[in-house]
Amino acid sequence: MMKMKEYIDEAEKALLHTYNRYQVVLDKGEGVYLYDIEGKKYLDFVSGIAVFALGYQNKEYNDALKAQIDKVIHTSNYYYNVPAIEAAKKLKEISGMDRVFFTNSGAEAVEGAIKAARKYAYLKDGGTDHEIIAMNNSFHGRTYGALSVTGNPHYREAFEPMIGNIRFADLNDFDSVLSNVNEKTCAILFETVQGEGGLYPASEDFMQKVKKLCEERDILLILDEIQCGMGRTGYMYAWQKFGIRPDIMTTAKALGCGVPVGAFLMTEKVGQHSLAAGDHGTTYGGNPLACAAVCKVIELFEKEHVLDHVREVSAYLEEKLDELCAEYDVFEQRRGTGLMQGLVCREPVRDIIDKAMAGGLILINAGSHIIRFVPPLVITKQHVDEMTGILRECL
Repeated sequence: MMKMKEYIDEAEKALLHTYNRYQVVLDKGEGVYLYDIEGKKYLDFVSGIAVFALGYQNKEYNDALKAQIDKVIHTSNYYYNVPAIEAAKKLKEISGMDRVFFTNSGAEAVEGAIKAARKYAYLKDGGTDHEIIAMNNSFHGRTYGALSVTGNPHYREAFEPMIGNIRFADLNDFDSVLSNVNEKTCAILFETVQGEGGLYPASEDFMQKVKKLCEERDILLILDEIQCGMGRTGYMYAWQKFGIRPDIMTTAKALGCGVPVGAFLMTEKVGQHSLAAGDHGTTYGGNPLACAAVCKVIELFEKEHVLDHVREVSAYLEEKLDELCAEYDVFEQRRGTGLMQGLVCREPVRDIIDKAMAGGLILINAGSHIIRFVPPLVITKQHVDEMTGILRECL
């Protein structure tokens, strides 16, 4: 077997260099721990960027995937399959939405949401010049449509021109939204909790005002729940805390807990007056393997009372991160909600994250100055204590 550095050298020769990867080759997982190919153990507070909510080697989850692999993995969307039907039903139940379209990723879900909003507006007046209001500091994905509504010029500048008719406002600043609204506005899009942009939750007041505006002017409210959804905030979807249902919603990441799957969902009204046969499609989306994962994930969330657990352990995580803020001058503040937290630092955090990894703790950043904590949702208070102990040694 090759050594770690040899594998990394091979990767640098073969893979397109679009990631500045941490210098570790991971091999396997168990519970909330990962192991590299040399057997070193790491406490995982990243969970594949908010994906592996149930932790590693959950037997019921693994068995469900193995059973589906032995039946059929893929058929295409020209035919029905039972896992997709069951997954759509379960997803409707936990989300309160009415129609589901399965995708392969979060970015694809955003693409579909944009198309649905523009088709909805097109059917109203036949125009193709409708506008979407997105938020500064947001992140929705790397494909062209998703990138076009991502409110960070750095990500977009080398790839201009983007898709047109996108305006940017500021999260939690309703006046900035109002100043961008006109007769061409067809949708307002934002993350219920900004992730990459710095762990900023949308406020209840802001969401209520935007929802009221959308209802008054027949503008569609699109909420991106790709990172903050699937229980991460202590609610299955973050908007459910305030009861402010969107017209269209995107979800992915922990939806499949490691199997690539996403979805965009909509109300019946939007479903009946937007995308129709031939308007949208995907070869892999909604295949039996991915949807078997979705079914089992939702089942396990309910069986293991994940939401209740998140609310309990996240309060403890907030308390311990607040203690770190008070102890160390390098931290300005804690920000976030549920098990989606960030420590805002006065200096770039890469060195701290590198030291944490050397100490057996996997962390990730959100921008250059924020340490992001998005662990598996099944972590315990003991894991929080272990994490803060390692972080203290690094600091």
